[in-house]
Amino acid sequence: MSRIPPLPALKAFLAACRAGSYSAAAEELNVTHGAVSRQIQTLEDWLGQKLFERAGQRMAPTSHALAFALEVSEAFERINDAAGRYGKGSATMLLRVSAPATFAMRWLIPRLEDFHQKHPGMLIQVQTATTQQISLAGSFDLAIRRGSPQADHFSAQAFLDEWLTVVAAPGLLARAPLNALHELSAHVLLDTETRPGDWQQWLNAAGSTEHGTSRRQRFDHFYVTYTALIDGLGLGIGPMPTLEHDVEVGRLVLPFAHIRTPSRRYYSLTPAGVAKTVIHRTFERWLLEQGNL
Repeated sequence: MSRIPPLPALKAFLAACRAGSYSAAAEELNVTHGAVSRQIQTLEDWLGQKLFERAGQRMAPTSHALAFALEVSEAFERINDAAGRYGKGSATMLLRVSAPATFAMRWLIPRLEDFHQKHPGMLIQVQTATTQQISLAGSFDLAIRRGSPQADHFSAQAFLDEWLTVVAAPGLLARAPLNALHELSAHVLLDTETRPGDWQQWLNAAGSTEHGTSRRQRFDHFYVTYTALIDGLGLGIGPMPTLEHDVEVGRLVLPFAHIRTPSRRYYSLTPAGVAKTVIHRTFERWLLEQGNL
């Protein structure tokens, strides 16, 4: 045991790597900022290596620290596994999952009942992030994000490809049919400020233009645009299969389902300092089952 760094120091170190600052780690561990700083100083003295450097007003982990955190977290994961195998059994478990707001509301949350039925006693706490908050900051165990992962700071697992296509309420198309691209001009096109260019991407995929229409309605977030879509206020560009459940229950239809933009990939991301628990790995496997890869 003399060759192992002090466990309280390792605990504070992993929390600081995971949270991204001493202050956030102190809040997570319910201790003072000074206590976290002292534990990390102890670990740095033990290793003979600086692990954090100042970045503005906070102390940020170095690349050396993040690599060390990854290996330490893997060691802790093995300890967790052993404790699970040789203990009396698993207690109620919690996993904090950060996901984009629309993806969480329209894809993840409607499917969570399936997870809970398959894995009783495991609780998923969903934390939503808007486009302005989409950076990988905050306190979570696993994040779901679209696009290339930050390989130096997270381990990543791809599980879903998403594309864009035109979506509309059935009632709107009953009033004003949409069977050909030139009929787009008879409709209001709904835009979202946080998703600029979605219409142009789809029109490019369709090999089309707007056909002279100037009737557009813009909203700040897609979940507001979604409400306008459901209410039949116009046509929108929606992500699939994120809105798959809405199509299945008849809230939305896809007038040009065969025309879609190139796919964008979703990943489940685990911070380098997080040791994967039983529920963590179970949730990752479930995402793969629910995804389309």
